[in-house]
Amino acid sequence: MKKAFYRRSRFGPQLAYKVGLAPLIGRMVLLLTTTGRKSGLPRVTPLQYECLDGVYHVASVFGTKADWVRNIQADPCVQVRVGNQQFSATAEVITDPDRIAGFIQYRHDKHPRLIGTIMKLDGTEANPSREALLEYARSLALVKITPGELQ
Repeated sequence: MKKAFYRRSRFGPQLAYKVGLAPLIGRMVLLLTTTGRKSGLPRVTPLQYECLDGVYHVASVFGTKADWVRNIQADPCVQVRVGNQQFSATAEVITDPDRIAGFIQYRHDKHPRLIGTIMKLDGTEANPSREALLEYARSLALVKITPGELQ
């Protein structure tokens, strides 16, 4: 059920970008275009992000099982759209629970209601201890997206 919800929820942000709401929705959601590992076709996925020192970070609630993460593992060259800006980038998949837990803590500190709600939906406490964060992080993946050239 969780997977079906996430698959359906991606069309809203894509539509918002298409109808000209990119400056508004781009504050929290980017569009990541990967190359399908089997089909070779472009695959667009809307993702919540944090930009830290010019590098974009996104978490995968399905860990390395998410199609978009598996596409990155096959080909780390991606296209990104954030608001009205588009650029090529290189993506790196991170599976270290300590780094992922640190990222979740950063996001939780910055967006406590949003991240707390997501964590509750995933069966974790809204305000978890460090140990609970590490346990939660073991099932996730973090993707670091380093911009290349602007288009």
